[in-house]
Amino acid sequence: MTRTEPASAEVRGRLLAAWHGEIVAGAVYELIAKRMPDREAQILRRMAAAEGSHRERLEQRMQELSIPVPDPAKVRLSPWLRLQARLAPVDRLLAAREAAEDEEVDGLYKRSTGDPVTDGLLREIRREERSHSLAVQEIRSGSGAGEPPEDYERGAAGSPVAAPRAQVRLDRILGRESWHRTGGGWISGAIYGANDGLAAVFGIVAGVSGATGGSSSVLTAGLAGAIASALSMATGAFLAERSEAEVGAANVERERQEIAEHPEEEREELSLFYQLKGFDEQTANELAERLSRDPDAMLRALSVEELGGGTGGGGDPVQAAMAAGISTGVGAIVPVIPFMITTGTVAIVAAAAVSLLAHFLVGAAKSLVTLRTWWSAGLEMTLAGMIVGGATYLVGLALPT
Repeated sequence: MTRTEPASAEVRGRLLAAWHGEIVAGAVYELIAKRMPDREAQILRRMAAAEGSHRERLEQRMQELSIPVPDPAKVRLSPWLRLQARLAPVDRLLAAREAAEDEEVDGLYKRSTGDPVTDGLLREIRREERSHSLAVQEIRSGSGAGEPPEDYERGAAGSPVAAPRAQVRLDRILGRESWHRTGGGWISGAIYGANDGLAAVFGIVAGVSGATGGSSSVLTAGLAGAIASALSMATGAFLAERSEAEVGAANVERERQEIAEHPEEEREELSLFYQLKGFDEQTANELAERLSRDPDAMLRALSVEELGGGTGGGGDPVQAAMAAGISTGVGAIVPVIPFMITTGTVAIVAAAAVSLLAHFLVGAAKSLVTLRTWWSAGLEMTLAGMIVGGATYLVGLALPT
């Protein structure tokens, strides 16, 4: 049905906002899908396709109301959002997408526009957007992990609606949730290492500058602090990763020994876990019996249930140590650089300026992992640097020299 009278500003604005949101959502789902295992990636790509279907229906309504349809190719994700989609932990990305779906439902699709036909279209899309949010919840919780696309029922206009099956739950119990750890590992470690090194050595430089008036002693103290911070962070990261791997491996070996020594008891234990997850007793017993025929499968299942998925893999200690040590050293050396060139008040002012700028940049970089807006994260980090630098400088002034 074609409508000749011009659309109201409310109708025009809501349709355009919804149209823009559908394009952005589809693009984000596609980027996240590239980092996911095949089955989860297929689910997200189907959701991206459903967003495209929503966009087409919105465009059709806009044409009926003689609202010019913008060029979809001109709607682009910001470079920062693209970086976040490629680097941030997948679980946080999905949480942000889930929140965005809920916000779109409440903000764009729930309120009346005053046009019954447009409201009807938005209500349909609203129901489908809600199913997207629920599907994302399923993937985040793991109940959708490993779930093939054919296990999703089709909602209105082809939206995927989660329909977990027993085998899917079993797949999840067997530990197919490695995507939770996708992304953010050494990258987040490097960002936080730079944060720690910069903050700690800026405090040292500010304090010694206050005590000595910016003498050459600042360079000595700053370099010593930078080296100590880098080595401390590197060894700490190495030992933490290795310890985690050792503890996980020890727990798995202990579980393997229990399976060998008390197979009946372990099979009963696994059956009880399944019953707690909603399986009836007969099905749980059959699943446990089937798994007990393969000691390795039995070990994987019990490791997930008893050890929270720990199988002794852990991260790479050397990679963690290098990321933490190098990034901490780079961050820590920034406040020292001016004192490599000059001393006195000029060096103090220059060190404060470059350090606060570095605080802002590191804070903005943290938003790649935390998904906050880059400018708010940067300003927050800058304020923290001002407090640390100001406080330690005042302490230095009060100290005898």
